[in-house]
Amino acid sequence: MLPVYDLNTDAGRERFDRCLGRLRATTSSRSPEAATVAQIIDEVRSEGDEAVVRYMRQWTDPDFSADQIVVQPARLRRAHDQLDRPLAASIGRAIDHVRTYQQHIVPRAADPITIDGAELALRWVPVDSVGLLVPGGTAALFSTLIMLAVPALVAGVDRRAIAVVHPPPTRMPGQGGGQLPAEVVLAVCHMLGIEKVYRIGGAQAVAACALGTRRVEQVQMVAGPGNVFVQLAKAQLAGVVGSDGGFYGPSEIVTIADQSAPVEHVAADLIAQAEHDPGRCFLVAWSPSVLESVNAQIAEQLPHCRRRGPIERSLRDDSAALLVADSHVAAATANLIGPEHLHLAVREPGPLLGAIRNAGEIFLGAATAVAAGDYYVGPSHCLPTGTTARFASGLSVHTFLKRIGTVHYRQGMPAEAIQDIARMAEAEQLDAHARSVRLRGSK
Repeated sequence: MLPVYDLNTDAGRERFDRCLGRLRATTSSRSPEAATVAQIIDEVRSEGDEAVVRYMRQWTDPDFSADQIVVQPARLRRAHDQLDRPLAASIGRAIDHVRTYQQHIVPRAADPITIDGAELALRWVPVDSVGLLVPGGTAALFSTLIMLAVPALVAGVDRRAIAVVHPPPTRMPGQGGGQLPAEVVLAVCHMLGIEKVYRIGGAQAVAACALGTRRVEQVQMVAGPGNVFVQLAKAQLAGVVGSDGGFYGPSEIVTIADQSAPVEHVAADLIAQAEHDPGRCFLVAWSPSVLESVNAQIAEQLPHCRRRGPIERSLRDDSAALLVADSHVAAATANLIGPEHLHLAVREPGPLLGAIRNAGEIFLGAATAVAAGDYYVGPSHCLPTGTTARFASGLSVHTFLKRIGTVHYRQGMPAEAIQDIARMAEAEQLDAHARSVRLRGSK
């Protein structure tokens, strides 16, 4: 059940502010987690695979060894051969949808423009190599592999230069635990033509990709979602390695609902995001009856959920139902949160959409399931979290492309341009700059 905060009252706003503060704290570089990540990076830098193995044993599998870091291509082929055929067909259609959408949004080179004798243009060039971070833990998110790899491939990154890092299942207390990542993840790697796979995860995997070890090849960029340790590792290694530029952490949803929305749909979408463990879920409405009906429907659906315990914990501890005055305040509240997923479960989403500025991805109308974005429709589900949609965007083909400007004075530099540049350089007391352009006009 979602705790209810009435934002029309001082007490409700105070409780919501504390909740929002916890949400934003996940991105803090001064948290205890940040200090742990810094230590992991230092140890991977100095010890390489030995440090990676030590942290894999600590957090994932106590029997992990260095020989298990690299997954051989034959394992990928075997996993694909054994993949359930109907599932393989569904995955193939999802890959096609994502590829079609990403191809549609590839930036096109602008026509060159000539300004005062200088022909100016812009080139789009893919990054040379990338490590894709596919979470493991208690769920094998092969959908994330699709949402990362397809945009990279569409951008033009050589599939031989793409590495997938995906840890084996976390060994729970009292359980055995396999040594391989999920078979379906390996199968999808084969479907995408990717052969470089490492069975590691966490901040140690980010550090290994960024710095390189004996078994893990260094890459120029790391990209993908993960827990707070993974996201902080990406941030702390910025400059050593490029990153996707986003904080893609624990899953979030804000649903704005009016009385037209089927409460079973609204409840199901909230539960689905809470299922990520953790998931942050906010229901916003200006009708108390909507909040009450959705909460009742959540209680009705929960007994049918395999992950009921984690879902209940996420809804109770990290989520809230927010009562607001009207739709305008609802939009302002959504903008304040800047959620990963925003669902406008209202009769006419158009007017509300115009008021939204901060969201990773927006789903329009109660008939649109948020899970469609998680798996199938085209835009990547790697989206900004922790309120960072206030200034960041989701991953796409653009993530893996660099912009390079070009300048060409085909007929030489005009005298006026030389004089202007030299005058400005001398005003900054950079005489060598001025001399470099004056030489062009001395002939």
